[in-house]
Amino acid sequence: MDGTLNETAGDTHAAPPPGTPPHDIRADIGTLRAALAAHGITLPSLGVDPLTLAGRTAGPPLVALGNCNVATARRLAEVLHAAAGG
Repeated sequence: MDGTLNETAGDTHAAPPPGTPPHDIRADIGTLRAALAAHGITLPSLGVDPLTLAGRTAGPPLVALGNCNVATARRLAEVLHAAAGG
């Protein structure tokens, strides 16, 4: 995601503040962290993938979702299932 509004993909987050580097995904990670927290979910390793941050790819860095325990994985599955209408 490039930080712009993309309604066709269901993405409704705002563009990053002016002056933010084009591949700065910290705001996106913060938005994801807040959305997960709203459902009682914490991904302790959530952050920027260091290899893609170091410029190993031409595109923006990847978001590293990291590892989580079984209880967190189950809660995440429940929330996603409910959001899908199930």
